[in-house]
Amino acid sequence: MTYSVIWAPEAHDQLVELNFYIATAASAEIADRYIRAVVHYCNSLNTFPHRGNQRDDIRPGIRITHFRAKTIIGFSVDDVTHTVSILGVFHGGQDYETALRQ
Repeated sequence: MTYSVIWAPEAHDQLVELNFYIATAASAEIADRYIRAVVHYCNSLNTFPHRGNQRDDIRPGIRITHFRAKTIIGFSVDDVTHTVSILGVFHGGQDYETALRQ
């Protein structure tokens, strides 16, 4: 079964912010490669949606996975509609738990 992957507006905005941060700290080319890799990783949840750890302590139904050790992705899986919702993309020491509780 293949799932659809959808992006919450907040997750999209976080990708834009991460792109700007990396482009400023390194280069636009490095930022572009990294963001494309994050998006590819998130989109790959369509075939293995229950990756990562269930974190009901943050919010019921939320799952957390890591990308290249420094990026944390929060998402939920709906097995009825076969949808993965990317809820947040956090980098470095950002407080993802508080953000995802809201």
